[in-house]
Amino acid sequence: MSHDDARQPGAQPDLPPSSVSPPPSDAPSVPSSVPSSELLPLPVTSATLLEDRAELTRTHRLGAVPAGVHRLRLGPVTPLVVDHSLRGELTGVAGGRVLDLRVVRRWTPQPPTAVTGGPREDASATERQVHELSERLRRADLEVDRRVGRVAVLEQLLGDLHRAIAEGAGAGEARPDAWAEESDRAEAAHEEHAEALRDARFRRGRLKEQLIRAQQAWEEAESRPMVLSAHIEASVEIPAASGDGARLDIRHLTPCALWRPAYRATLEEDGPEQPRLLLERDAFIWQRTGEPWQDVHVTLSTARPARAAEPPYLAPDVITLRERSGEERRTVEVDLREVEIPDVGPAELAPQAVLSVLPGVDDGGEARSLTVPQPLSVPSDGRAHRVALGGATAAASVELSCAPELAPVVVRTVRFRHTSVEPLLSGPVDLVRRGGFVGRAELRFTAPGATAEIGFGSEDTFRAARSVTETRETGALTGRSVRGREVGVTLSRFAPPDAGPVRVVVRERIPVSEVSGVEIRVDKERTAPPPDAVDADGIVRWELTLAPDERRTLLLRYDIVAGRGVTLPD
Repeated sequence: MSHDDARQPGAQPDLPPSSVSPPPSDAPSVPSSVPSSELLPLPVTSATLLEDRAELTRTHRLGAVPAGVHRLRLGPVTPLVVDHSLRGELTGVAGGRVLDLRVVRRWTPQPPTAVTGGPREDASATERQVHELSERLRRADLEVDRRVGRVAVLEQLLGDLHRAIAEGAGAGEARPDAWAEESDRAEAAHEEHAEALRDARFRRGRLKEQLIRAQQAWEEAESRPMVLSAHIEASVEIPAASGDGARLDIRHLTPCALWRPAYRATLEEDGPEQPRLLLERDAFIWQRTGEPWQDVHVTLSTARPARAAEPPYLAPDVITLRERSGEERRTVEVDLREVEIPDVGPAELAPQAVLSVLPGVDDGGEARSLTVPQPLSVPSDGRAHRVALGGATAAASVELSCAPELAPVVVRTVRFRHTSVEPLLSGPVDLVRRGGFVGRAELRFTAPGATAEIGFGSEDTFRAARSVTETRETGALTGRSVRGREVGVTLSRFAPPDAGPVRVVVRERIPVSEVSGVEIRVDKERTAPPPDAVDADGIVRWELTLAPDERRTLLLRYDIVAGRGVTLPD
């Protein structure tokens, strides 16, 4: 049963309508060239994929349409159409306009399983019996057709033989024994195949009866689930008769379709020239809207239409002042705070792990659009389909770096300058080196002209070990507390003797004080070897050259000195 769907202009229904109300009695009917029960095709011609949904454009060519108001039934379409997002436009018709668009949804029984498709994995015994009998009946039909052909050939042979005997007897030729032998042999073969044909037809009839009984038992025992289908009803007004160029475009939003950026990085460093990195830009596309897309022009966008354009509500934040007590004036409590620095090391050594799923679209705060160069055909299977968007080769610098505090490994880090006019969105990177897949990393958002960094995994020929020793002292007279830390790093290389020396960059960190009551002092006499650089963020950097089977030991000593009345955290 269907019911009327009453809607006010601008109202958004909570649930999609299951049907629409019948047209008014004075509304014109569909043109005579379009039967009222037939759905006009409305395929998807272009799609704009967003972060969590898609905007689809459907096109129907009207052709020659007489003047007047017409109501068209277009589809089928996905039932996931967002009703309030429907927009229509008439092109190729002077003064033509779209009066109304609405989605009609209906529940219909699921079509039976195709004979050649086979039963589903969860099919019941009755359904499997129906499929088996259908296969046997198909083979019986082929056997009957084959028998019919053989009998027809033998009948033709008998006719030719009788005609030859008559012509020979009329010409005075007398071979009664040979004629009788040939005629008996042909008639025996004809009788044999005719009997086989009757048996094949009898078996086919028995199989038909068994199949009918099995189908009746299946229909009585099981009810096929209902399937939700949908189509669009459009009312268009055409002032004058249109030519063959009239076209109706319908746009709407739909969920269950999205995209994410992805990359493939190929490192070439075996030649005598400077290493180069080939970065191929790809996109993963998913869609499970219930209908396949055939030869669709796809645009990838980072816009987020679901987010409200209004600023968030700001709750009042009341700040109160009070006098500090004497104890609070004499005591200063400090705390250690972890601050992430993007240029500390490669992405593999970052505190957060690289997720196995694709991240959200990071566009740097500005909506961007990418166009797929070729039309795509995307099935509605919910699987990821990789699409190539192009690539570029850039000069790269390769660095072997080690941050023992984060991981006791040496990582091959590749840095390159992004020279394209389009930024690199955040996404996973498939790493290819020396013709083989070596792992997967993550590429952060990179603006045009900026330097990007990709880690190509750890080097198995290196081992790193780190140890930390801490001492505490408090001056009896001055009241100052000194907390000393000694960090030892041992880096070993295991390589064949004919391998050349390599340069490894080792990074450690020391705290950075933000209050005047705490001072950080590096003990240069006990730090060996002296570091090559110490930046303002507290990153201590050594550049080491290791030969095969060589071991190097680094020692970093620094003190955290707190004045009287300053309490350091444990």
